[in-house]
Parts: sequence; C-alpha cells; structure tokens
Amino acid sequence: MDVVVTGGTGRLGRHLVPQLRDAGHEVRQMSRRGTGPGGVRGDLATGLDLGPALAGAEVVVHAASDPRGDPWEVDVAGTRRLVEAVDRSRLRHLLYVSIVGVDRVPLGYYRAKYAAEQVLLASGLPVTLVRITQFHGFVDELLGIARRGPLLPVPMGWRVRPVDVVEAAAHLTGLAAASPSGGVVEFAGPEEHTVADLARAWAQVRAPNARVVATPVPGRLGAAVRDGGALPVRGARGRRTWAEHLRG
Repeated sequence: MDVVVTGGTGRLGRHLVPQLRDAGHEVRQMSRRGTGPGGVRGDLATGLDLGPALAGAEVVVHAASDPRGDPWEVDVAGTRRLVEAVDRSRLRHLLYVSIVGVDRVPLGYYRAKYAAEQVLLASGLPVTLVRITQFHGFVDELLGIARRGPLLPVPMGWRVRPVDVVEAAAHLTGLAAASPSGGVVEFAGPEEHTVADLARAWAQVRAPNARVVATPVPGRLGAAVRDGGALPVRGARGRRTWAEHLRG
C-alpha cells in the first residue's frame, strides 16, 4: 500500500519507516524539508504542500508532534490541516500515534494530544488512535537529565509501563494493514514499575554512585500518575523489559 508517515525522522519514525518498507509498503516520509529517502515536503504548522505530500495515500501514520514547542499549533491545528488535505477517495486507514493517559493525566501536552484525537474522531475518516506508553530510550534520557551529581530525584509513587520503541513500530506496522478500529487501542511494555524502581535499576547500570531520592509530587498531576493514569487499561503488550533495555 501507499503509506505516508508524518514524523518519520523522529524517535519512533526512524524504526517505523523501515519496518513498513520491509512489510512491502511504498512509504513516503513527510517533513517540512522533505529530505531523506522517500522524503516529501509538507508542513503541518502552516499547511504548505500538505495536499501534494498526501496525494494518493492509502494509509497515513500520523506520528509528528511538537512537545517542546507549540503542540496546539502542530498537534491540534496541524491535525486539522492533515484531515483537510488527505485524499478521502483513496484513504483506507489513518493511524494517530498518541500516548496512554492523555485523557487522564493533566499535562498541557497531553491535553493537546487528546484534543488532536477528538479532531480525528470527528473527521469522518477511517481512524485508529494508537496510545503508546513511554519508550525505554525516552525514560533513559529523562533519568540522565534528572540526575544532579550524586542525587537522582524522581517522583514518589508514580507508576508506569515503558515499552521498546522497535516493538511499538512493529505493532504499528501490523495495525497499518488492518481495518481501522474507529477508536482507541493501546500498546505498552510488559511490566509495571514505579519510577523510583526504574531509576534504581538505571543507576546501577548508568550511574553506580547516584542515590535515588523519591519526592512527593503534590496536586492533580501527582495524584493522577500515582493512581495509574499513565497505565494502559487494555491492549497488546511488548516483550522487551526495562532490564533488557539497560543491558542492551
């Protein structure tokens, strides 16, 4: 099938694009510059060249996001522009890469992702909203950033289920060829952990002299994640564990 991937050069896209190609799909990577193998130019923030970039696509995997910039412009308004630009006569399936907990965790970025989901549900397009938990590599980076010399402060009682990015890409590749669900599906890692436990395992491998300090996070955000707001309710599970990621 003719597949367009937005965000094809990102953390997930770098694994997703080759897996889609290995599955026999013709894949175009959409970005603002349109560089790289199979690159096409299309700008979600402005709408420039979206029509030509999406022309003829049978499947769109919408993985582009802007968590560090303005997600309301790229994730929400950009998704509206995407909906307007797709070739409805050709489109069979639009998969949106979202995050487990966007409907329960009160973060501004999560609210934007949830709003983008609502845009797609109201679009009349054949959609599947794929909520995925945090990638191992992302958690690894966050813990490295959080470390302050000999101390590694982390939120107390937060519960998560991180997942391998390669397995997430494989799961999306399988969904791309399936019928649209018309709603939400979830994909998560095989094990539930507290963030403090993740950090202790991380410190043993990455920073043996660091001491993990679990600190309470007050307010609605802290309560939501402690109460399981970032955990999946249902859906498929990956197999690669956090310990395997650290060893790898």
